[in-house]
Amino acid sequence: MADDNKLSAEVRTNFGKGAARKIRAVNKIPAVLYGHGTDPRHLTLPGHELMLLVRKSNQVLELDIAGETELALVKDVQRDPVKQIIEHVDLVIVKRGEKVTVDIPVIVEGEPAAGTTINQDANTISVEAEATHIPENVTVSVEGLEAGAQITAAEVTLPAGSTLLTEPTTLVVGVVGEQVADEPVGEAEGAAEGDGDVVPETTDSAE
Repeated sequence: MADDNKLSAEVRTNFGKGAARKIRAVNKIPAVLYGHGTDPRHLTLPGHELMLLVRKSNQVLELDIAGETELALVKDVQRDPVKQIIEHVDLVIVKRGEKVTVDIPVIVEGEPAAGTTINQDANTISVEAEATHIPENVTVSVEGLEAGAQITAAEVTLPAGSTLLTEPTTLVVGVVGEQVADEPVGEAEGAAEGDGDVVPETTDSAE
């Protein structure tokens, strides 16, 4: 967990869409914190700082709530579908040393063999990791791989302390040969040749 993930959170008592709009109007974000058998707590978080933090997935925040420190995993970020402005955040309480289940991004590196391309079937894989040491991502290399090569979840190298939860046989990346379009048959030429074979109409000499 990064040292700059500390945020000051305010407890809020006003709810509903109208209250949420007023919070966002002053560049703050409504949030709810739950987990570990506690009642949900409704909070207000600083908008700019939160926006910068949630650019990366699975952020763990160190919240200062009225002088009480609480670690919270960002579980869900709700955004306006058009403006992409953060509208609400769901947070889950976590403890140091606790294991959590998260989906982490898969980054593909390298270039496969000439004449091939890659298909990435899985953009994320599910792992169990310590709450304060969640991997930012995992990488797989396709450097020089030939057509037909495949990388499964079991072949992805995980950081120390992380355990794979995705089915090991799940295809993550496959290398395929590039499709070369067949040259079109000379239909136009055939049509032209056919036109040359048309028998001219004959007229009845009696007419």
